[in-house]
Amino acid sequence: MKLSRKIFLLSAVACGMMVAHDAAHAAHHAPGDPADEKARQVLAHMSPEDKMSLLFSVDGGGFNGSVAPPGGLGSAAYLRAPAGSGLPDLQISDAGLGIRNPAHIRKDGAAVSLPSGLSTASSWDMDMAREAGAMIGREAWQSGFNVLLGGGADLTRDPRGGRNFEYAGEDPLQTGRMVGSTIAGVQSQHVISTLKHYAMNDLETSRMTMSADIDPVAMRESDLLGFEIALETGHPGSVMCSYNRVNDLYACENPYLLNTTLKQDWHYPGFVMSDWGATHSSARAALAGLDQESAGDHADARPYFQALLAADVKAGRVPQSRIDDMAQRIVRSLFAQGLVDHPPQRAPLDVVTDTLVAQRDEEEGAVLLRNEGNVLPLSPTARIAVIGGHADVGVISGGGSSQVDPIGGEVVKGPGKKDWPGDPVYFPSSPLKAMRAEAPSAHITYDPGTNIAAAVRAARAADVAVVYATQFTFEGMDAPNMHLDGNADALIAAVAAANPRTVVVMETGDPVLMPWNSSVAGVLEAWFPGSGGGTAIARLLFGKVAPSGHLTMTFPQAESQLAHPDIAGVTANNVFEMQFHTDQELVYDEGSDVGYRWFDRNHLKPLYPFGYGLTYTTFATDGLAAGYHHKELTVTFNVRNTGTRPGVDVPQVYVGLPDGGARRLGGWQRVTLAPGESRQVSVQVDPRLLAHFDGRHDRWAIPSGRFRVWLGTSAVDDSQQVSVHLPARTLAP
Repeated sequence: MKLSRKIFLLSAVACGMMVAHDAAHAAHHAPGDPADEKARQVLAHMSPEDKMSLLFSVDGGGFNGSVAPPGGLGSAAYLRAPAGSGLPDLQISDAGLGIRNPAHIRKDGAAVSLPSGLSTASSWDMDMAREAGAMIGREAWQSGFNVLLGGGADLTRDPRGGRNFEYAGEDPLQTGRMVGSTIAGVQSQHVISTLKHYAMNDLETSRMTMSADIDPVAMRESDLLGFEIALETGHPGSVMCSYNRVNDLYACENPYLLNTTLKQDWHYPGFVMSDWGATHSSARAALAGLDQESAGDHADARPYFQALLAADVKAGRVPQSRIDDMAQRIVRSLFAQGLVDHPPQRAPLDVVTDTLVAQRDEEEGAVLLRNEGNVLPLSPTARIAVIGGHADVGVISGGGSSQVDPIGGEVVKGPGKKDWPGDPVYFPSSPLKAMRAEAPSAHITYDPGTNIAAAVRAARAADVAVVYATQFTFEGMDAPNMHLDGNADALIAAVAAANPRTVVVMETGDPVLMPWNSSVAGVLEAWFPGSGGGTAIARLLFGKVAPSGHLTMTFPQAESQLAHPDIAGVTANNVFEMQFHTDQELVYDEGSDVGYRWFDRNHLKPLYPFGYGLTYTTFATDGLAAGYHHKELTVTFNVRNTGTRPGVDVPQVYVGLPDGGARRLGGWQRVTLAPGESRQVSVQVDPRLLAHFDGRHDRWAIPSGRFRVWLGTSAVDDSQQVSVHLPARTLAP
């Protein structure tokens, strides 16, 4: 271990322990916080044993054949409230895309699923994200749940990450705003949303033991900034600490993350819950800032926050004031998010309305990457060969704890894989059926794509070939490479050779390599499309709605362009082996230059850049100006729809600091314009994107000098830029 890291570890432990009480005091004595006062009144009548009972949830049933506990509904976890407290039991459900039904434990456990988090984020539409969050929050509440384990804000440091589809992408500002908006939507339904996985849980390989090693300043400017903005935007009732270690310390007993940063610097008043199996101690975790152990009877090696923690209190290793603080934070969140005054009212789900929300989310988040010769939108009278991807019956979803039981059942029978996470699940939203409904005058055929020669014959007989290709990714295992599943690359290449008017619809959890890209006419990145995905894709292909998504992840030309071209241990035989490579240490020496910043810093040309996305009309921007007034950098410009149909543009503002370094996304605006319509747009740049984090003084500092401001359609668009001089200043904590 380097000396600097040893010093960091020692100072993190020492400082984190010292600030634990101070952070709690500051958070819980903010004037005018009615939830805090209500919590104090309730806890004043509780015994120490009752307070302790709030710190430990039990397994909710379904995982590895476990049954639901008495009072539990069958879910991720359950916590019985102390008798006579007036507090509700906590019914805790996975996850960020919809209501999970582990091992089908509940007979009525099917629900509507949103498209992947990447799809929602790719809309760049905070209102859509909030509406989507409200939909799954409402379904949770109607199903009897009051805690929902989402959303995920880990940055995409590797495009092969198994859980990238649950998250929002590679930029901290975009991630924070979009994930925070989803959280705000969930909590509008009187359901606590849990911001996760805090922090640096950017890979699944060795996730239970890996140490993510990174300079704390770089971490504050990247991954932690994403969490910070999500907290400010969504105000989640809980934060979930992750499995992995960060600079050698487990995240759930890391005082720098939990006490110094989260509770002291960010003044977070809510509670920290552990991920399932992420608690490793009692006194050490409690003093470091962990407030609640999750499913500790089943997921952890021992139930740390029961008898062991009580013994630590009795022996003086943990002060009673810390237990009081833990309970205060939990009860405060129950009042702040309305769980006490608005208990769930179980009712049938409004499947039609909720599926329309999921459909609109997918329509806004799908990204049109290529459209040569205006092959899209498709003609409503064309001969169309639909090929592959089980498009005749449904759309694929990502696996793991975010998996939702489809309403209508699974429509693709797999081989019956018993290992986690089982066979891929396809939602019964058929793109083929939806395409036929959208264009009844078209002649649309279907070929499964399992025989390339047969698919080629179908493509030759059609005006246009639409190939559906999938990539199944899931929690617990990273993708070993960036290719589509099975023979998809060979199938696409052969079909494109037979019919140059080939369109590829990709249902993927990550960016993929596209060796056939220049041979096809169109590419639509549909991500994991969710319960309304088939209809959404059909409407996009036929132009009933125009694509408006923009990438939140860079698509590289090759894995050699990545900051870490290989993932050590990714070739393990199964999920269990992959999660426990105990010697794994990953040094993030790229620091805060994640994704497009890495490409910018190293002058690499991606296949498709961050922020990129096409639509069915054209836009022009002009009049770029940047002004600094009242300590705010404001960028203004004009946007005009120069095409022949309505559309949505997402102009993006990037900034460059005077002392160099990679450019940073400073803000954006989503603009809907009719043909010929123009509008002046104003974007305020978050001051933290103009600053460096000063680790010595624990604050942000904007340097004096000339800042560059770019206006573009992606992170590589240099067509318009101005400069502005800013004075040096420090930002208030």
